[in-house]
Amino acid sequence: MKVEVKQSPPLETMADVLAVGIYEGDSAPTAYGTVPGLEKARAGFKKLTPLHPDDPQWLLVVGLGDRAEADPERLRVAVALAAKEAARLEATSIAWTLPEGLDPEIAADAVVTGTILASYRFDRFKSGEGDDSPRLGSLTLLGPAEIADAAERARIAAEAQNRARDLQSTPANFATPTDLAERAEEIANTSEALTVDVFGRAELEEKGMGGLLAVSQGGPQEPKLIVLRYAGGGSGPTLGFVGKGVTFDTGGISLKPGAGMHEMKMDMSGGAAVLEAVGAIAELGLPLDLIAVVPSTENMPSGSAIKPGDVITQYNGTTVEVNNTDAEGRLILADALAYAVEQGAERIVDLATLTGAVVVALGSTYAAVISNDDALAEEVVRAGAETGELTWRLPLHPEYKELMKGTVADLSNLGKQRKAGTITAASFLEEFVGETPWAHVDIAGTAWDVGRPYTGKDASGFGVRLLIELARHHAC
Repeated sequence: MKVEVKQSPPLETMADVLAVGIYEGDSAPTAYGTVPGLEKARAGFKKLTPLHPDDPQWLLVVGLGDRAEADPERLRVAVALAAKEAARLEATSIAWTLPEGLDPEIAADAVVTGTILASYRFDRFKSGEGDDSPRLGSLTLLGPAEIADAAERARIAAEAQNRARDLQSTPANFATPTDLAERAEEIANTSEALTVDVFGRAELEEKGMGGLLAVSQGGPQEPKLIVLRYAGGGSGPTLGFVGKGVTFDTGGISLKPGAGMHEMKMDMSGGAAVLEAVGAIAELGLPLDLIAVVPSTENMPSGSAIKPGDVITQYNGTTVEVNNTDAEGRLILADALAYAVEQGAERIVDLATLTGAVVVALGSTYAAVISNDDALAEEVVRAGAETGELTWRLPLHPEYKELMKGTVADLSNLGKQRKAGTITAASFLEEFVGETPWAHVDIAGTAWDVGRPYTGKDASGFGVRLLIELARHHAC
């Protein structure tokens, strides 16, 4: 989407829709001339009043509610509703008078983010022209010139999130591990600061990545370990991102129920978020060094699939008895985390649609954060609060580790008791990072069907902007 900042009066802006937000108790805006019905515009939060002046443009008055409750998330929501209304009016361009009540740069970020995310569509596989109704392609912010940088950062981040949503939504026969690797190569080609390595089955066997190999052995698709490196310089620690990339998860021999299994094409949501976040970080030119690792495979049942009770050896030499083949994400992440540590990552964040237990605990409002480092956990929580990708920290404790001890191997991939499923999964992962500061973000409840106006009920791209914001905090 084209985004520009102007200082011109609203009525001189050639946009199909002029949008203005009003708070409860505000008088009708006067910069739009005499518009029939303007005095009756509703200011309640999320209320929309479309008005038609005596010219081709629409005036859309957007209720922002109580001024005392103004925050970036409420503005993102209101802006998203305005973008959807503009689409209903078949507009291709919208101009926003920058709302008051927030720092101008924060407000600009919220307006750009809400508009771009709410305008997203996935119709790659629709026959003919698909949905050929007009789309918003242009956003103008009417505000001070100083907000231009914030608006551009928001555009880059929101468009990266939409690209992650594309990956999430693509069917598994078009988004295989090989396809994810090709997307990583496309991203690497966008910047001289990016390089990529892709390791296939033969290389994984040489390296001894028993988790990724075991999960992949039931299907025909070759597993891939995708490694993106960004050399942005800076004086801070090397940041590591790890993203789960299971492009389709049947559960393997421990087969999932058939109802809803089609959604398991999105079990690579963590990997998608990591790949697209790295691309945006390079586009922003952030001064830091970063290594991103995405282990990618399908998890299929067959005569060659790993069986419950089998024992595997992970990349760091730890042995694991696989008591449930549907707890596969932690097996591939274990290899990837150990590899990221070996390659020099000094602070690691992993994103994964890892447990159904997190949906029971936190629903789709928060992702869970579990960490061995208080400072890093706080940084992840803060970044999520700033982007609206909310996280809630859950504890670690030695008793959880005891639940993951194996009977015939070092560890089991599933707890002996049905307790604290999200935490025990993270306790398993902690065994593969050593002393490196690490935070695990379980996005199983937030990767899709969140229901917020700017992401809807399908793929959300959760985590892309959080990772970008975290990288901005680390850049120095």
